[in-house]
Amino acid sequence: MASNTQSSFNFEDQLPLMAEKLGGEGLIGELCKGFQLLMDREKEAITFESLKQNAALLGLQDLTDEDLRCMLREGDYDGDGVLNQMEFCVLMFRLSPDLMDQAEILLHQALEHHQGLQFPFF
Repeated sequence: MASNTQSSFNFEDQLPLMAEKLGGEGLIGELCKGFQLLMDREKEAITFESLKQNAALLGLQDLTDEDLRCMLREGDYDGDGVLNQMEFCVLMFRLSPDLMDQAEILLHQALEHHQGLQFPFF
């Protein structure tokens, strides 16, 4: 279960800007790429060790070990001590309150993009 512990680090929220430039689908794609950069290849999840080793790739090099552990705890919904891809994406959205304000706009953009597409099962 996710912890309510708050981290002391200052997260510079770039997700709203990314969402504006990339749209909803593009943003999700970029989050998936970020997950791939941070994950432990063998475990296919973000562990403390993989997060610490790769944090600088995302500009998080100044975070303390406790900050990194706090991030893992905040996002670890199933309590297994690591972040899977879904937990990582949810955590990134939770850390971005401004992005949540834009969620309705992103949903409408995605629906407009897919409007008129024919799906074989319909």
